[in-house]
Amino acid sequence: VQLQASGGGLVQAGGSLKLSCAASGLTFSSNNMGWFRQAPGKEREFVSAIKWNGGSTYYADSVKGRFTASRDNAKNTHYLQMNTLTPEDTAVYYCAAGRRLWVGRRADDYDYWGQGTLVTVSS
Repeated sequence: VQLQASGGGLVQAGGSLKLSCAASGLTFSSNNMGWFRQAPGKEREFVSAIKWNGGSTYYADSVKGRFTASRDNAKNTHYLQMNTLTPEDTAVYYCAAGRRLWVGRRADDYDYWGQGTLVTVSS
């Protein structure tokens, strides 16, 4: 199984980025997908999750209204549109896949993880 995250970079505060996570080696359409992030010196935290069929999405309070998770099951790809970015969003962002009956916010709700993509927001 491979989850390849991309789309990170350097952006000014108030700007936008769109992350992508390309999946292979698993039945993508049967897996819930999540985004987590880890800032320097901090623990990994939940950002967003989307149900296997795209029918439901969930967000951390800190990103609600600014970030939008989506997926294209035909392309085996999961996305995170990030708008109105702030320096507090600076982190390595990881995508994750998990086959559960529920859509989880915990790291152990996911079985597979990508390598991470760095997002840096300058003030």
